[in-house]
Amino acid sequence: MSGEREIRKVLIANRGVPAVRVTHTARDKNIKTVAIYSTPDRLAYHVLSADEAIHVGEAPPHDSYLNMEKIVKAALESGCQAIHPGWGFLAENANFAEMVEDAGLIWIGPPPQVIRLMGDKIRAKKIAQKANVPTIPGLLNVNTHEDIVKWMAEEDVAFPILIKAAAGGGGKGMVKVESREEIPIALEKARSEAKKSFGDDTLLVEKFIEHGRHIEVQILGDKFGHIVHLYERECTIQRRNQKILEEAPSPSLDEDLRNEICFTAVRLARELGYYSAGTVEFLLDPKTKKFYFLEVNTRLQVEHGVTELITGLDIVSLMFDIAQDKKLPFSQEDIYPNRHAIEVRINAEDPRTFNPSFGTITRLEIPHGPGIRIASGIYEGADVPPYYDSLIMLLMTTGSDRREAIRVMDRALTRGLRVEGIKTIQPLLLSIIRHSEFVAGNFSTKFIEEHYNELISTFRERTTDDEVLKIARYVAEISALGPQSWM
Repeated sequence: MSGEREIRKVLIANRGVPAVRVTHTARDKNIKTVAIYSTPDRLAYHVLSADEAIHVGEAPPHDSYLNMEKIVKAALESGCQAIHPGWGFLAENANFAEMVEDAGLIWIGPPPQVIRLMGDKIRAKKIAQKANVPTIPGLLNVNTHEDIVKWMAEEDVAFPILIKAAAGGGGKGMVKVESREEIPIALEKARSEAKKSFGDDTLLVEKFIEHGRHIEVQILGDKFGHIVHLYERECTIQRRNQKILEEAPSPSLDEDLRNEICFTAVRLARELGYYSAGTVEFLLDPKTKKFYFLEVNTRLQVEHGVTELITGLDIVSLMFDIAQDKKLPFSQEDIYPNRHAIEVRINAEDPRTFNPSFGTITRLEIPHGPGIRIASGIYEGADVPPYYDSLIMLLMTTGSDRREAIRVMDRALTRGLRVEGIKTIQPLLLSIIRHSEFVAGNFSTKFIEEHYNELISTFRERTTDDEVLKIARYVAEISALGPQSWM
């Protein structure tokens, strides 16, 4: 490896959980880290975890974590050789990736031209079709509701359908349509959301797969044409089209279907000339056992940790190596999962309404013990500001099989995790993993919607009143009975 491609210091263009995650691996590789922060994040966990930290602006993301010029300047002035974008913010911004490379810095991610190509859902779908990857029946580039009506008649497509933003992601700009009368309003809603979220109101429409399951395949490629998959993840449990629980391997697939979906992902990656880490997402129709291409995420995924746990690999470390022109040190035959892993996203949200919850974390207890991995972006006493993503922690558990991984997750959520000062979706996550249909592997992307009332009926949220009553009981016991044997 030539010296000019050696990374000795990296700027992490992110905050919170992803920034801390990248910092851990950089430290393992003896690479110095530079954090960036906005004014309200000056005492954030990712800032305290890094070797250096640079202020890049005020609270609004466009002034700080999305300020491309300031971030590149900070990397150059602090003597970094590379930038890792984590996930979210600028991770899938082709302009930023090009700006990083034009500045003479190493971009730790896939090629900018691939990011740009896959960021456009219409072009991505066309490339998938060219690579002989099955796609959902749909109409690309919708302008009027008459276009949709005509397409449905010609292709004999029945309701429901899904109108979605071509430049979309994260569940934004997606509207389900149940009848012909709803089309004009749904079209305008999707167009408005797309423009607001992505600055691009180009839309497409697809057949809506009822009770679909969200399966994604982790891929890795080096710059020498070697591409492998690290098997699949099940990401079906979602709220508002956003994932909150993921697991690997998927309980929805048998071995034949697993091999087919994984090698289809590799075939598409080859067609793209892909390198670095990425994820090919599919929608599985459980009735027909057919799967359809959704999109390619040209970045590190939030849920990459479950894949690391079942394969024993460090995906972030491999991203660093690939960026430094190293070859993948293994072939497809060397990779096989030997455990089951589950991840839940601890979001700072009201578990009943999903409204953001922010404030100071007055108490924090983190789970420990066999089979538990934590990726945290907080500490006790830290502030959770209202300006950014609500994710504060990833909680992962493993076991020899799915039942064991669920059992460990139950222990972690009930006996280990305690967050006070803000609300989190912890009670909802516990209800999900204890639900008989989840345990049996019978679920779809509408699981929370369909079982919502049942799920929230099981909540038992502990409050500070519980603690006060417990202390009062001890005081009363000692006053009435004198010193106790446990004292």
